[in-house]
Amino acid sequence: MAGHNKWSQIKHKKAKTDAQKGKVFSKIAREIMVAAKMGGEDVSMNPRLRLALQKAKEANMPNDNVKRAIQKGVGSDDDNQLEELQFEAYGPHGIAILIDTLTDNRNRTITNLKVVLNKGGGNLADKGAVSYLFETKGLIYFEKTDQQDKIIDLAIEEGADDIDTKPAGEIEIITPIDQLESLKTCYDNQGFEYETATLTKIPATFVTITAEQFENVAALLEKIEDDDDVQDVYSNLELSES
Repeated sequence: MAGHNKWSQIKHKKAKTDAQKGKVFSKIAREIMVAAKMGGEDVSMNPRLRLALQKAKEANMPNDNVKRAIQKGVGSDDDNQLEELQFEAYGPHGIAILIDTLTDNRNRTITNLKVVLNKGGGNLADKGAVSYLFETKGLIYFEKTDQQDKIIDLAIEEGADDIDTKPAGEIEIITPIDQLESLKTCYDNQGFEYETATLTKIPATFVTITAEQFENVAALLEKIEDDDDVQDVYSNLELSES
């Protein structure tokens, strides 16, 4: 999964930048609201809410913001109904793009995405044209650690699909959806601190591009992510080693 590894690291670094700007707070808040509305505020009974709260923790989101989002989600105020939509698109150089959104105005979201994609050399695709290329998996990412062997052993014991270690010591662990929670809990109980633990979408095939081509694609993906309605963006790009 070399291509996925490279892209996930890029996403990870950008997530830190977004958190510094503070813009990511509103996206996480809306995810918390939807999770709480669908599954209730009891974290022990709501795995989606647990993952949303994990994102809030990673972004250093203030506790007051988190509490307000949960209460709004479980409240009876239906003035702003958020709708989950997924869009499929193609970017420059044949890159497949999968876009998850939470919006209270689907027409606005569609229009915004069309404008951004067209300006960036991409276009929206028909339903099913891109989604079949991606599979939902769990992802746990560790920065450099001196506990690498123990972390890897626990991942193997819990049935991880793939483990990738970097030359600098980072570890990326891919799990089946139903194993993410148990492995995350295992690390929590033993005091291992990971950078992220979340659900992601893994591409089955990759499109290899050069560093120069990547600049164009990265600019497009960043503009898509900047849309207030966009929650997650996935791609099957892979940087050439040359």
